[in-house]
Amino acid sequence: MVPEYKTLAEIIALISDEPAPLYQQVKQGIVHLIRDRRWQPHQRVPSESELVNELGVSRMTVNRALRELTTEGYLVRLQGVGTFVAENKAFTPMLEVHNIADEIENRGHRHTSQVLLLRSEKADEPTAQAFGLRHGDHLFRSRIIHFENDVPVQLEDRLVNPGIAPEYLQQDFTRDTPFAYLTLKAPLTAGEHVVEAVNASVEEQRLLQIESSEPCLQIQRRTWHHEDVVTSARLLYPGARYKMFGRFQQS
Repeated sequence: MVPEYKTLAEIIALISDEPAPLYQQVKQGIVHLIRDRRWQPHQRVPSESELVNELGVSRMTVNRALRELTTEGYLVRLQGVGTFVAENKAFTPMLEVHNIADEIENRGHRHTSQVLLLRSEKADEPTAQAFGLRHGDHLFRSRIIHFENDVPVQLEDRLVNPGIAPEYLQQDFTRDTPFAYLTLKAPLTAGEHVVEAVNASVEEQRLLQIESSEPCLQIQRRTWHHEDVVTSARLLYPGARYKMFGRFQQS
């Protein structure tokens, strides 16, 4: 049992009996705080600068610790908002679902977006079934293009369950992404996605600024919050500007 402690620095000092890289020590300390419920789900955690000052380590060390804890499902990082304790760690490591704004920022680049469409639509029969709704029920739809240093890198076409996010249409998605907003409203607990190579339509080629001969990577994703379908999204990436990466470990 770990003795009583008050700060993250104290818990790191107490649990670091064996030599370990500094970023690993920071990770272990944060995990202890989360498991002991000293950091509660949805609680905002200290910023990178605050952790650097508290722990006396480099920003690179803190950034790596927070990035890995986000990938492992302990934390949720939202660009321009902050880092929060994830609601339920058990489900998130099963999926690689990230905020495109954070991905771009982590590469040291600038994310911007343009909202092409934001409205309510009636669901057709297949779409209604996918959401567990009735034919003709309303869904919210957004269509947004994301830029990396002013170059279009993703076209996002998203349907959202109004019962989960009733104020979706009132959001400014040039400031926060739909992913960031929905993560706070209804954190991901399960999901499915299909990845395939496709040809873009003429309009999509224009929006993504690509030639007709360039293939695209398409991800179709549906996510749940417990028993409710939250969103269904089609994400289209120019093939020459995007690649997928995954890391796997045998247990």
